[in-house]
Order: sequence, then C-alpha cells, then structure tokens
Amino acid sequence: MNKLAFVFPGQGSQKLNMLSDFADTVSFQETFATAKETLGFDLAEIIRLDSTRLDQTEYTQPAILAGSIALWRLFAAKSKHQPLYLAGHSLGEYTALVAAEVLSFADSLRLVYLRGRLMQEAVKAGEGAMAAILGLDDQGVIESCVEAAQDEVVSAVNFNAPGQVVIAGHANAVTRAIETAKALGAKKAMLLPVSVPSHCLLMKPAALELAKALEVVEFNPPKIPVVQNVDAEFHNDVAGIKMALIDQLYHPVQWVKSVQKLADQGVGAFIECGPGRVLTGLNKRIIERGQFFYLEDQAGFDATLAGLN
Repeated sequence: MNKLAFVFPGQGSQKLNMLSDFADTVSFQETFATAKETLGFDLAEIIRLDSTRLDQTEYTQPAILAGSIALWRLFAAKSKHQPLYLAGHSLGEYTALVAAEVLSFADSLRLVYLRGRLMQEAVKAGEGAMAAILGLDDQGVIESCVEAAQDEVVSAVNFNAPGQVVIAGHANAVTRAIETAKALGAKKAMLLPVSVPSHCLLMKPAALELAKALEVVEFNPPKIPVVQNVDAEFHNDVAGIKMALIDQLYHPVQWVKSVQKLADQGVGAFIECGPGRVLTGLNKRIIERGQFFYLEDQAGFDATLAGLN
C-alpha cells in the first residue's frame, strides 16, 4: 500500500447534520460529551439544529474540530492502518495536532473557540471580505491584489490548488481585486459568504492575542509528523509548532506546497478525515497519481476501509 497521510478540513466544510451517519457511535458520543463538558455548550445540538450558530466562526471551529476528531477515533477503532503523516487546512491544522498528540483535545477546543472569537473581533462585520479566484495563476492573483490595494489590505491567502486561490482583506479592496483578476484573465472571481477575512494582515491583532493563550497551553513533540500550513514544513520542537500556529493566522495557507511536501515523503494515499470532500478534490488537482479517500459518510468510510485492504 502507498504511504498514508490523513488531512483534516477547515472552515467552510460545516453543514447542518454533518457526519450524522456516525452520531450514534461510541466515538462520537464520547467525543461530543467531552466537548460539552469543556466548552459549556452542546456542539452536537448546534450541528443538528442551529445553522445560524454553526456558521459563526467561534462555533464553526470547535464543531469541525470535534467532528473530525470523533471520526479519527472511529477510524482508529475500525482499521489497523495508521498514517505516517498528517496535515490540516487552516483550522484543520489544530485537528492534526490533536491527532499527533501535540495538543490535548480539551485544550484544542478551548484554543479554537478563542481563535474564532479573536478573528471575529479583529475586523468588524462588513469591513472584511474573501473571494475565490479561479483560472488565474498564482502570480496573476498576487499582482491583482497589489494593484487593487490602494492603501488598504488585500492579499492572496489560500493557495488551494493550481488555478484556485482565495484572497482576503478590506471589503472594498477585495472587490477591486476581483475586477482586476477578471481583467487579467481569471475564469471566475466571486465573493465568499464569510465575514472574517482570514489569513491576511487584518488578523495580526488576533494572532498577537492568540500567542498569549498559546504560552500557557501544554504542547508535546508530535508522535506523527505534521506539515504546517504557513511554511509547508515539519516542526518537531514545541516552540516552532507554536510560532507556526501564530503566523498561520495572518499569513497564507500554503496548501499546494503542503500536499507536495507529503508527496515528496512518498505519500500516495490521502484520507480526508472530517466533514465534506473539499480537500479530496484539491488534492487530486495537486497530485497527478494517488489514492484519495474521504470519511464524511458511511459509504465513504466503508469504501476507504475496502480500498486500504
């Protein structure tokens, strides 16, 4: 079998009743009970019933993390296969660090709940925006942002796949960058339904506050190597892992480079562990040959188990 890596999704993968096929399993019941005890509110109930809160970043982040970890635990209980490497997109990096036993599940929940609140507080609703630019190369997207900035913030923040880049910044600057990207040949450029402009300089105040919280949380060296977003590198020392998390909040997600880094280690099989299949689609565009699995529903879970055997 090919070397195996698990990848964990970030914000945007949430939806009402996500991962409902597994809600009655012991792994999910125990994981969400711990989350309720840790945070003081019921993430399972929010996922089932409250789409408004599920789409608010301070709830989105712990909900996706808890669901992904419950799925990680369920897979571990059902399969003898273990990944050699881990990675996660933005928020998903925290999930990867829990799976690697760098962070405890409870600490990670508190951190991402705080992270979400800090991100929302950093930019008032309506002042920031994000947009997806499709069919334009990375340099073209970067040039669009430079030309559109006009003393405001707008930059490329998610290098998700060849020809698929997300930009973020001040709302007016993002709108200008969309028009500039279209003029440079982008096939599609569209605003995304988010209120927080993630991974741009507007998030630096949030990153500085997050750094204070990280100082008092226990971190351990990873038991499974984790590729971190900000530089697509493995960090084995606790100080390096923390700094990468801080920098990640206001620097681009280097997903293409992260997946290529895994491929350079000989990884040929990728399992997306969490709600949705977004990363599976991106990974197929980054790596020409490989095995690509997802676990978001029972059919995908069963197909993954069968495909690995």
